[in-house]
Amino acid sequence: MLTFRCPSCGQNVKVPDLASSPDVRCDGCGTEFQVVAHPGGLRVAAERGKSIEQAAADLARYPIDAFAFVQEGLGFAAEQVHGPKSQNHRLIERWMDRNDVDLAKLYELHDAGKLPKHVVVKIRKLGGVSRLNRHVSGQQLCWGLRDLALQKWGLMASSVLKRWNIASTADFGRIVFALVNNGCLQKQPSDSPEDFKDVYDFAEAFDGNFRIPKEQAR
Repeated sequence: MLTFRCPSCGQNVKVPDLASSPDVRCDGCGTEFQVVAHPGGLRVAAERGKSIEQAAADLARYPIDAFAFVQEGLGFAAEQVHGPKSQNHRLIERWMDRNDVDLAKLYELHDAGKLPKHVVVKIRKLGGVSRLNRHVSGQQLCWGLRDLALQKWGLMASSVLKRWNIASTADFGRIVFALVNNGCLQKQPSDSPEDFKDVYDFAEAFDGNFRIPKEQAR
């Protein structure tokens, strides 16, 4: 029995036999990935993710524009919550892309002391490996999407979203988890579709005079 870490949620996945197929599916988040041979042994390859076009086709409820908007909103919300990415952050991400290393694998390499020295130096300058995690909660994403929609379309924002069949924050959650299940996005084990339920009422939130309550986590 072999054990590999899911590249999306970080959960350990036990695999009885890789002889028939290198394809592996995580029972926790449903992500499919492959295990490939490297000089140092077996390791997880990139997720077998689909495009957002395929994710939209699989869900068949919202148009592709809705999926693209939510993906854009993730970056927008992350910047609201964590601030702009520093130069060191961007350089580390480029190294991760070149070496096919996701965040879970980076943590693993960091804890094992196996990262290149120049990457370790940049992580220290950043303030620690945890600073690379720019995760946002379901609530934070919903508020970010609201702000982004108003920035793009003003008082027409709710009309644009409704044209895409998005009429509640739960719709944002369905799109996010469709992207997660298709390998387009990563999630944390604590993330749930319930996080997106009734975050705000569209009629109120997209009113020009509406102000986000102070108690809402941003």
